[in-house]
Amino acid sequence: MLTLVEQIKDAVKDAMRARDKARLAALRLITAEFKRIEVDERIEVDDARALAVLDKMVKQRLDSEAQYRAAGRDELAEVEAFEIRVIREYLPAPLSDDELDALIKQTVVTLGASSMAQMGAVMGQLKGQVAGRADMGVLSAKVKALLAAS
Repeated sequence: MLTLVEQIKDAVKDAMRARDKARLAALRLITAEFKRIEVDERIEVDDARALAVLDKMVKQRLDSEAQYRAAGRDELAEVEAFEIRVIREYLPAPLSDDELDALIKQTVVTLGASSMAQMGAVMGQLKGQVAGRADMGVLSAKVKALLAAS
């Protein structure tokens, strides 16, 4: 099975063959970010790191899209929206609220967490399980609410 980085490299080649300039540009942004990390940190990007990078890229583009729309620059907002769609193709399906709640409850029970003092342990355990599938801010708020109610 191909790694996420290999899948994206293959998609770049496919976009080149299809002469799809917009898709190619979006995919090259992803590969450039992977390459920057590999050069700066002298590591090879694995699937876990690639998911984190893609998740961060989506967040950045969502913010940019909102700013462009607020400024009345719809043509630039559409470019950001297209890039978001391309990046999300490589992210796993997001968890529903019910799935996320169940995962949080299961982790809290497994760790025996009963107070806010254990929030770091719960978040550390969940972080790897929800990478690219849930917003960490939402996850943090849900964990905090559950532990505060305990």
